[in-house]
Amino acid sequence: MDLLPISALQHMLYCPRQCALIHLEQQWSENRFTAEGRVMHDKAHEGPDESREGIRITRGMPVGSEELGLYGICDVVEFHRDGRVVPVEYKRGKPKLHRADEVQLCAQAMCLEAMLQCVIPRGELFYGAPRRRMEVVFDADLRKLVAATSNDFHAMVGSGVTPPADYVKQKCENCSLMDICQPLAGKHRGTVADWFAKELEQDL
Repeated sequence: MDLLPISALQHMLYCPRQCALIHLEQQWSENRFTAEGRVMHDKAHEGPDESREGIRITRGMPVGSEELGLYGICDVVEFHRDGRVVPVEYKRGKPKLHRADEVQLCAQAMCLEAMLQCVIPRGELFYGAPRRRMEVVFDADLRKLVAATSNDFHAMVGSGVTPPADYVKQKCENCSLMDICQPLAGKHRGTVADWFAKELEQDL
């Protein structure tokens, strides 16, 4: 199975069409939210690995799992003296109502488990707005959601089909791909290339 990016799981849970636009059609547009998130990740990856108070801190650690068919980069992985391994993912804003961030972090942990032959029961999400960490327990339900989302993502990539638009005001208005996706343009069901072709025909 080809390895696909862990970060796509977050897109898949947030909006399958957004995921397809980014990972199938290679479409991207940045807004304030994505720019702030990118800057936060860049800062998390900066600097050398270090040790402090019995913790070895590794930044920008590549991970992967053939079983999940995923690869990615952990912002920070803490190796504690007592044997605990704790992945830490940095996010802008504040904790969300959906589980996309938790799925991304848990997927990183499951990849680490495969690589290190260990069990990682929990990790942490650091949010920029409250500037504090939130513990995430990697229970059976979350692990099943990671596996199911990974399977759905691989199936979508295998089909090569971009899902139709489904306008949800709060999600769509905050999405950097709003203008590309055109969720209000007659429930567009084709690819972005199809939409541009139709627009060009109307201009001729």
